[in-house]
Amino acid sequence: MHIGIDLRLHAYAPGGISRYARRLSAELMRILQHNTVPDNVRVTLLHHQRERDLLAIPGAHTRRLRTPPHHRWERWVLGAELLPLRLDLLHSTDFIPPAWGARRFVITVHDLNFLYYPQYLTEEARAYYNQQIKWAVTRADAILADSYATQRDLENLLNVPATRVTVTHLAADEIFRPLPNTVVLPILRRYALEPGYLLFVGTWEPRKNLPSLLDALARLHQHDEKRTLVIVGRPGWLYSEVFTKVQGLNLGTWVRFIEEAPVADLVAFYNGALLLAMPSFYEGFGLPALEAMQCGTPTVVADRASLPEVVGEAGLLINPEDPETIVESCLYLIRQPGLREKLRAEGLKQAATFTWAETARKTLEVYQRVLNH
Repeated sequence: MHIGIDLRLHAYAPGGISRYARRLSAELMRILQHNTVPDNVRVTLLHHQRERDLLAIPGAHTRRLRTPPHHRWERWVLGAELLPLRLDLLHSTDFIPPAWGARRFVITVHDLNFLYYPQYLTEEARAYYNQQIKWAVTRADAILADSYATQRDLENLLNVPATRVTVTHLAADEIFRPLPNTVVLPILRRYALEPGYLLFVGTWEPRKNLPSLLDALARLHQHDEKRTLVIVGRPGWLYSEVFTKVQGLNLGTWVRFIEEAPVADLVAFYNGALLLAMPSFYEGFGLPALEAMQCGTPTVVADRASLPEVVGEAGLLINPEDPETIVESCLYLIRQPGLREKLRAEGLKQAATFTWAETARKTLEVYQRVLNH
């Protein structure tokens, strides 16, 4: 039995999906090794040829491929590259399977934001993703989704029966944890930051709703709560409005953009924040909320898509289309230290319910079911 796991995206966009694919691969191999891998089980990690940071996992094989992810001919070219491997199952961790190249196909659909908000994509990207998702859910023998919200979206938007979709929640890496000030403060000082700021983590793109968060920050200042907003992540598409908004609200000295921070620094940013704000219009999972809770940081998140599912009772929910609800929740947390401590404890408890071991276990069950079908 030969299983291939697609890790090519990491060479181009080492973000959340790439981290999912790499951590899942490591945890799957740990389970297989712990249970003594049968001689007839072979796992091959599929990297792009430009990848420098190859994932080395004991027991797993590695193959470099030429086909880039999300190429318009990927469906056919990737399949041709995979044929010599004689794969029994290919796991497309970023949802697009090839037309051939394996006996069975499993895909992971992380979100369907491009169907909800097509106006946030270029015309070319909109046509590409619409075509690919319809092909992918038809081609796949099994579909994984990061959340029950995405499972519902697949059913409601693409008529995919819920029985074809298995929810495998993501998890935060163990590095995300509460840290002592002796560790946090020196890192913050390198960025000229003091604890107690508001934090946003994610790609700078329209669905993240950063303009509303900036409006809320300006209103907080009107309430004499002069807080800094730290925005950590990287530019996505159509993000220039964010910088225009900062200047228009005269918040230039109160907003810090930090691009591509090292993971160790990101952990310190979570620990030093008074709260994490995620007013997104749509999230397939919302990993920063989970990372924040695992660091003991209270969360203020949108009341839609997967975010309520992730934070449970451990976060404050806001209407992302109403900046005033963001202001009210932030003020509540700023002025109620008892509530912050309560949410800190509940967040740590909630975060502990998400583990990579469980994600990998459920994924492996899907592999076995598909191969035995």
